[in-house]
Amino acid sequence: MYPAVAPVRPSARELRAASVPELRRALAASVDVDPGRLFLTHGATEGNGWVSWYVARRRRGASARPRCRVGLPEYPPLVDGARAAGFRTVRAPGATDYAVLSNPRNPEGRALDAAAIDRFAGRARWLLVDETFREFGPSPTYAGAGRRGVFRTGTFTKFFGGDSIRVGFVVAPEEETAAFGRFHDLVVDRIPTYSVAAALATWDRRATIGARVRAIFRANVATLRAALPDVPELAAPVFFDRVPGRSGRALAERCAARSVLVCPGDLFGEPRGVRLGLTRRTFPADLAAYRRVRPAGASRTDA
Repeated sequence: MYPAVAPVRPSARELRAASVPELRRALAASVDVDPGRLFLTHGATEGNGWVSWYVARRRRGASARPRCRVGLPEYPPLVDGARAAGFRTVRAPGATDYAVLSNPRNPEGRALDAAAIDRFAGRARWLLVDETFREFGPSPTYAGAGRRGVFRTGTFTKFFGGDSIRVGFVVAPEEETAAFGRFHDLVVDRIPTYSVAAALATWDRRATIGARVRAIFRANVATLRAALPDVPELAAPVFFDRVPGRSGRALAERCAARSVLVCPGDLFGEPRGVRLGLTRRTFPADLAAYRRVRPAGASRTDA
């Protein structure tokens, strides 16, 4: 949400009081887990990457190349991180070792309920759910009732506009907590005191920040739905505008030539569309500028 929401700067007193255990307790309470299962990282992307590497190490010695289910369009680091860890990404149903997805969805902005996540994961032994955008809407954290091997990640960089804080977290499955904790201690650097203090100060102000963020988000969603047909309910400040028969990259390049920035869909594995961001107060004017470039009559906005 930056720059609509300025990052919180901790006071000298808050810096002196910075406590990693306190931050872990606060975040664990927000997702209803024991603090021992929550591990701090420098952001959700780092956490996602280390989860993929951890799962790949747990499969060491297996003969077949591991498979990871993804659903496109999807946040690129989730897919690229799984591939970098040695997984072959697939979209087909059936047995897989691992499944990854963002929820609410990035770039589509929709939220999946627990039943939809279960269907997507199928019989995967491990599942990673990136909940970066969870605070924007009513979407509960995915508890994975009855399912083992569920990792969840979150961050301060989106809802709280805390890019400069550089704090994220991983929630490990209960049965993997000890092993993942040893792995985490080896690969993740200590979170700086300033970042811990800033995260705690932000958390203490979450009600005030949340009211401001949700007001901007609701207003921008209303503007989008008034302007474009078939926009679904959104639980995150992103929207994937599918433009039938058109190249999303070509549209993004035409937009850039008019000083309008959108993300081409091929970055997310779906070339027929572009991602719009709904975080800025200038969104109504930005959307009007986008519509002047967008092909007339293109109305298929959700698959």
